[in-house]
Amino acid sequence: MPKTLPLLDDVSPICCGPLGNSPTLDLDDAIALAVRLKALADPVRLQLLAYLLAQPNQEACTCDLAPIVNLSEPTVSHHLKKLQTSGILTKERHGMSVHYRVVPEAIHAIARTLDTGTWAQPSPDQEARSCMVGVS
Repeated sequence: MPKTLPLLDDVSPICCGPLGNSPTLDLDDAIALAVRLKALADPVRLQLLAYLLAQPNQEACTCDLAPIVNLSEPTVSHHLKKLQTSGILTKERHGMSVHYRVVPEAIHAIARTLDTGTWAQPSPDQEARSCMVGVS
């Protein structure tokens, strides 16, 4: 039976440095990173996050997001709640609508943790192929 991660009340930014800088990862940092990565491991959530990141205030209403992914508002709300619970988004009620906003620190923390500083710049051909992984 697969293990499930514990629910976390504290979704503060991950405080560890790049993964390759230490032979081990503190359990609390590993859990925080895993929660965020698990929330991002969904195509619809990645589409929603990409849309939010492209907005001037990195914010949008659920009613604006549903048409972007061609899903119902309740389904989009479910996905947004997963991103919010992981600390990647915050939400705020504006009258009858709910607005979700990106937490830049959470995104930066994930990037810092995964950045080894040794990434080589891919050639245009390699970059095009990497975007097509899994596509026949």
